[in-house]
Amino acid sequence: MTTSIRATALEPDPSFDTAHTLSLLGRIGRQMPVYGLPVLTIGLIVLFSILLPQSFPTLFNLRSILSDKSVIALLALAATIPMMTGKIDLTVGYGIVLWHILAISLQTQFGLSWPAAVAVVLLCGALFGVLNGVLVEQAQIDSFIATLGTGTVLYAVAMWHSGGRQVIGNLPDGFLNIAGADLFGLPVTAFYVMALAVVLWLVSEHTPIGRAFYVIGSNPKAAVLNGIPLQKCVMGAFVASGTLSAFAGVVLASRLQIGQAGVGLEFLLPALVGAFLGSTTIRPGRVNVWGTLVGVAILAVGISGIQQFGGAFFVEPLFNGITLLVSIGIAGYAQRKRGQSIKRRIAEQQIASHPTGAAKLPAES
Repeated sequence: MTTSIRATALEPDPSFDTAHTLSLLGRIGRQMPVYGLPVLTIGLIVLFSILLPQSFPTLFNLRSILSDKSVIALLALAATIPMMTGKIDLTVGYGIVLWHILAISLQTQFGLSWPAAVAVVLLCGALFGVLNGVLVEQAQIDSFIATLGTGTVLYAVAMWHSGGRQVIGNLPDGFLNIAGADLFGLPVTAFYVMALAVVLWLVSEHTPIGRAFYVIGSNPKAAVLNGIPLQKCVMGAFVASGTLSAFAGVVLASRLQIGQAGVGLEFLLPALVGAFLGSTTIRPGRVNVWGTLVGVAILAVGISGIQQFGGAFFVEPLFNGITLLVSIGIAGYAQRKRGQSIKRRIAEQQIASHPTGAAKLPAES
């Protein structure tokens, strides 16, 4: 079976990782990979609020960030689900191009009611998730290659369906309110993100299927030996990802009120960056829901602040790429150091128990 990514989280071990065995600096260092990004996010908010007091710490800017980044957050959560099983789903970025066009054309060209159009789009997203799952698990194609291929097909279908032109028409208020309504003075899309995040967190951290996903992502062979239905779980992850990305397409269509094939692909990189950043914080070494939201938040805050300083048009992709490389590099270094520290303490205990058979301690580099 092919595996695109692998979870390498080191879970806390009371025997070797207790607080009383570490100095103050050691305890702080231990927590940096866990809480470093949330602290950095708060630090950026404070910094930009001080430097841009007239524009950054305002309700208008908050609403703008929440509205602009909600679609990216939804796609990042969609990408997180298959990543739990060690797979990558690139169709979260390609698919949204077709899904948002389809959500509008079904109403304006085919006369469907908006609830029926939304249901059809969600069903199409789920069916495409099934196709991705079949290609990855049945045909044994690497998930990166499989979803790159199917995503490109989706984009081609979007181009064919729209004829390369904008899809426009009169849309009902009910559909426009999907993304245009407010709740407690904030965009309703932000509450979609939070509600879905809570559901995904509960499922991934507190249910057997969530634990099965993580076991598959960490060690597929061990998952099979423990009786976990690997193929069903991976296919289910792709179905959930496809459905959630289709919902993001509906939200985007409601927000833009037009469909065009040139819109959507720019969401792919930040969504994947947010999901990968999520694996470097909260639970370093494995993708997790709250880490994903922190990853999206730091991108949103950083880009918003830089743009308000007058950053050029290329700032956003540049910031996304650099943040991804730096964060993953730091997380990898922290994981290696922690692993070496645990191995060293194990060796020290073995030497203390059997002094005559002392072996050379592993060096901490």
